[in-house]
This record gives sequence, structure tokens and C-alpha cells, in this order.
Amino acid sequence: MKGFEYRLIPVFADAIAPDPEMISLVRELRQPFEEQYARVLGAADGLLYRRGNFNGTWDDLICDALLAERDAEIALSPGFRWGSSLLPDTPITMEDVWNQTAITYPAAYRNEMSGQQIKDILEDVADNLFNPDPYYQQGGDMVRVGGMGYSIDISKPIGSRISGMTMLKTGQPVDASRNYVVAGWASVNEGTEGPAIWDLVAGHIQKQKIIQVRENQSVRIQGA
Repeated sequence: MKGFEYRLIPVFADAIAPDPEMISLVRELRQPFEEQYARVLGAADGLLYRRGNFNGTWDDLICDALLAERDAEIALSPGFRWGSSLLPDTPITMEDVWNQTAITYPAAYRNEMSGQQIKDILEDVADNLFNPDPYYQQGGDMVRVGGMGYSIDISKPIGSRISGMTMLKTGQPVDASRNYVVAGWASVNEGTEGPAIWDLVAGHIQKQKIIQVRENQSVRIQGA
């Protein structure tokens, strides 16, 4: 590799004439579900977004829903970045929740995992992102975590990046030998059971009415 160059091509949706046949097809496919799409569940007092390698506020909302609705101690949510942001005080509709959660393996599981297993998961995902050899960087984003805080030093090798795992409710360190109740979704394991994540999140928002968005300070990043 001796060099490369690129140029950005701006795309403006309002400057491109929509294809009439495609517009008609989209309307036809959406029409039976419009009432469900438009159902208002609640609102948030801050910006709901996904971006970056770690938790965004949409991820925190999903983790909070998993903790509450599945009566779990720790929540794990996949490192997805797709889905639209919502401005503060904007109604959260069912379509917004589907935009964040619609996959073909949506079961929200509830299992027990040891503290060591949880650390191993975090270490494995972190190595996919931060391995110094680019041929071992397999993409993806850091698994989002709820109910637990931790530190990550991305400059260290696998097995040594994650430290300071702490239960947020109690302030106690995560015990490697103890089992914790963990809720999550998007598991590729066969036979995963649990309610669809979109139903779980929608129900949680409806109970809360107003989602209070706060800056996530439970993940501490070093070595960047």
C-alpha cells in the first residue's frame, strides 16, 4: 500500500426525485401496519441516539428495560449502531422501537452467568475491536452493558483490557466465581427463549411514560 485517495459524494434526499413505483410499493406494504407504527409509547427528556463503539442513550434505554422487565442484575445488549436518533421531548412511537430492535432473532433471554464468563465476553468483543493486528479486527461494536460498570484499557492485550467490573446498585466488585442473573437479546444460540425485545422495550417505555436520559459514566475508557 503506497497511498489512497477518495472523495465524498453528497446525497440530498430532497434533491432526488423519488421513483413513483417504489413510493407506491412502500406505501402499499406499510398501509396495514400504519396504526401500529404510529402508536405513541412515551417520550424522553433527552436525546436518544446510537453512535460510537460504546453505549448510546438508546442502548441504555434497552438495557434498563431488560433489567426491569426480566428482573435481572446485569443486561447485555448487542453493539448495533442502526436506528434513528430522537430529539428531546419527541414522542417515542412503536416504529421508533422497531427501528432499534427489529431483527429475526429477538428473544430477550434470562440466564445465569458467572462474573468470569461476563468478563470473558467483554474481553472477546474488545479484542475484535482493538487488536493491534488489523487482520484480527473483526469489526462490530462493544457489547452494551447495563447494571454494571467497568474500565477498559484498549492499549492492553486480550485478557487484560477489562478491569474494575462493579455492580452499580451496590458498588460491590463483580465476583468472578459468583453467578449473576443476566438478561440480553440477539443471541444466535438455538432454542433461545424469551419475549421479543421490541415488546419488552415498548412495555417498559409505556410504564415509565417519560424516559430520563442521563450521561453514561459507568464505562471508563483508557488508552485511547
